[in-house]
Amino acid sequence: MYEFEYQKPGSLSEAASALKSADDGSLLAGGQTLLPTMKQRLASPSDLVDLAGVPDMSGISVDGGNIVVGAMTTHAAVAGSADVQSNIPGLAKLAGCIGDPQVRHRGTIGGSIANNDPAADYPGACLGLGATIVTDSREISADDFFVGLFETALNDGEIITAVRFPIPETSDYAKFPQPASRFSLVGAFVARTSSGARVAITGAGQEGVFRVPEMEAALNSNFAAGAVASISVPSDDLNSDIHGSAEYRAHLVTVMAKRAVDGCG
Repeated sequence: MYEFEYQKPGSLSEAASALKSADDGSLLAGGQTLLPTMKQRLASPSDLVDLAGVPDMSGISVDGGNIVVGAMTTHAAVAGSADVQSNIPGLAKLAGCIGDPQVRHRGTIGGSIANNDPAADYPGACLGLGATIVTDSREISADDFFVGLFETALNDGEIITAVRFPIPETSDYAKFPQPASRFSLVGAFVARTSSGARVAITGAGQEGVFRVPEMEAALNSNFAAGAVASISVPSDDLNSDIHGSAEYRAHLVTVMAKRAVDGCG
C-alpha cells in the first residue's frame, strides 16, 4: 500500500472541501473494495476522506411511501431493520446475503452503489425498486445513475448522502452466489409497484446492472413465475469467466427471475 493522507472530516461540507482540495482523493465509506484494491497497489489515492465522522449519514427511516437509507448505513443494519423487513422484505433479504458477517458489518450502501461493481447486489435493489440516489447537490433516479461498468452518473467530488426506496406492493431478490466471494453470479430483483413490475439483473451484464423489459411486460399481464419462464435474455452482452459462461448466466437470469417472482408471494 502506498503512502496517503488520512482525513476524517466532521461535516459533509468539510468532506466535500477535503475531497476537492486533494490531488487525487477518494472517499472512504465501508472500504470493502477500496482498501483491498490499495493493498494490491491497484489504486493509490493521495488522500482518503473518511465519512465515518460525518453526522446524519447513517440510519433508516420511513418517509411517507419511502424507506430512506443513509449512505453510511451498513448492510447488516439494512438486513436487520424492522422497517425494511416489514415494508421492503426483498431489500432486507438482499442486504442479508451480501458477503459474510464481517463485510455486512463494515460495508455501506453508499460505498456499494458508488463503486457499481457489476456483481454487487445493491444496484439490483436500486434499479428494481426505482430508487432515488440523493447526493450533496442533487437527486438522481436509479434508471439514470448506473451508466456502465464501475461507472455512475456521479460528478467528481459529488457525495452520496442517502438512498430513497419507494415501498412496493411486494418484492423479492433471488441470487446465485459465487461460492468463494459471495458476489452475485446472477441476481434478480423483482418488484411489483403501483406503476408496474420491475425486474433488475445484477452479476450478469458486461455493463453492470440492467432491467429486462420483456419480463416486466409479461408480469404486468400476469404476475406469476410462469409468465417469465419462457423469456430469455441474449448472451451476447453477458459476462463469461471461469465461474460461468455467458450462456450459463443467460439461463440463470430466467431461473433467478422465476424464483424472485415466486418469493413475492
